[in-house]
Parts: sequence; structure tokens; C-alpha cells
Amino acid sequence: MANVFALLRLLPVSTQDKDAEILALRHQITVLERRPGRDRVRFAPSDRVFLAAPLHRLPRGVLRRARLLVRPDTVLHWHRALVSRRHTARSRPGRAARPRTVRPIRLLVPRPARENPG
Repeated sequence: MANVFALLRLLPVSTQDKDAEILALRHQITVLERRPGRDRVRFAPSDRVFLAAPLHRLPRGVLRRARLLVRPDTVLHWHRALVSRRHTARSRPGRAARPRTVRPIRLLVPRPARENPG
């Protein structure tokens, strides 16, 4: 009977969504097999990326029905953090930016302000 209900749940879901869910379930099994004797599941940063990348594309309804070890909001949070880190790495100082002003010019700029305070 449980298999019939599982089949009915999967009928309206697209093939791509099913593949993403299966991939996530298999990865969760791998994470659970890696933790012998521990009570709490600890996801490594690579595990978070591996789960967040395919699952963020799923609609929230499908994501809520998926059997996950973490809440769907946590997966979405992991994805936002992943995108944020990627953006930060691309826009960090020193990458394709305007070169620094040379020191003699930096020393000359405040001088007219000191000489003419008004």
C-alpha cells in the first residue's frame, strides 16, 4: 500500500525533479554511511554544495515532500550561501579593478584642502 501512495506522489513530478531527488537521496545515504556510531549527522561543506546545487531548482512543494535529513529551508540557505561565496570570490579586491593611486599623489591631495579650508 505504501508503494502505491509513493507512486501516486511521483506521478505529477517531472523527470528532472525525480532525478534531482534521487541524486539527493543517494548522497544522503552516503553521508549516513560515513558516520559510524554518531547520533547527529554532520554535513561537510562539499556535502552541502552537492545537495544544494540540484535541489534549489525544485519547486518548494516538491522540496517539502522530499525525504531530506535537513529542512528544505536549510537546503535553500545553503544554496544562497553558495551563491554569495561565489559572488564574493569574483568581486574581491585586487581582481580586474582600478589600480591604486601612487603614494606621492595621495600625499598631494590633502594639501590644497589644508591650505584653503574655506
